[in-house]
Amino acid sequence: MKRILVAYDGGEPAQRALDTAADLAFAFGAELSVISVVPQRDGRFPTDPWDDGPVHDAELLEAASALQGRGIKARLLEPFGDPATQIERLAAEGEYDTVVVGSRSLGAVGRVLAGSVSEHVAAHAKTTVVVAR
Repeated sequence: MKRILVAYDGGEPAQRALDTAADLAFAFGAELSVISVVPQRDGRFPTDPWDDGPVHDAELLEAASALQGRGIKARLLEPFGDPATQIERLAAEGEYDTVVVGSRSLGAVGRVLAGSVSEHVAAHAKTTVVVAR
């Protein structure tokens, strides 16, 4: 493990993913990057005003602060788009060998209605994916 990408959105599952990624980065001496994707959809209002750039800026700063407290400096990434596909794209482009995501433990209905970023990334990414539960 040389390059780790961790998805972070400030929630409890993302915190577990951040802790797992930090442990792995420390254990393997790996580089760590944190990604927080600003969801963007087609249509008249592509960005949710309650889930926009400033919200994700704060999430990234929160993650960076938590990592700094553990002596880890991370690269921060904030793309716009579909979260699952942006995580996959940046994992490939950045040549990350590991992606860490949190699982919200959605039931079958929740996965159908809301979708599961962790499930999608685990199924489609071209690299090792760790799902922190």
